[in-house]
Amino acid sequence: MTKVTVDERLNELRAFVKSLPRQPGVYRMIDDSDKVIYVGKAANLYNRVSSYFKSSDPSPKTRAMVSHIRRIEVTVTRSANEALILENNLIKSLHPRYNVLLRDDKTYPDIELSASHEFPRLKVHRGKRMPGYRYFGPYPDAGRIRDTL
Repeated sequence: MTKVTVDERLNELRAFVKSLPRQPGVYRMIDDSDKVIYVGKAANLYNRVSSYFKSSDPSPKTRAMVSHIRRIEVTVTRSANEALILENNLIKSLHPRYNVLLRDDKTYPDIELSASHEFPRLKVHRGKRMPGYRYFGPYPDAGRIRDTL
């Protein structure tokens, strides 16, 4: 087994990034032990993923994460909203260590319909989905849901 230097690995990742489509999707960054360390979404996979490998000075968290990436997997989606839903589901199921924002049981908001009640109501909902209700979403912004309702 040959040992690959960090610079060689970064060059391989940069070459891979050049092949990414300019479409919406989800990317998963995976470490040496085949564990997903970060899940992200993008309206344009090429632009978003390539931003991690630019020469400008990234944050310490980003530098640390990039130093652990062994490979990147992508899933192209039909829309940015579909990418949002997939990202949310993957973060909840995989618990990647660099996804701090959504790991703390914070969720994107849904529209909740109390369909089983005599007078059904629509409202903004965050958190665990409960039986007896219908949910629509997730949505990236609760303010937009409130405006719609």
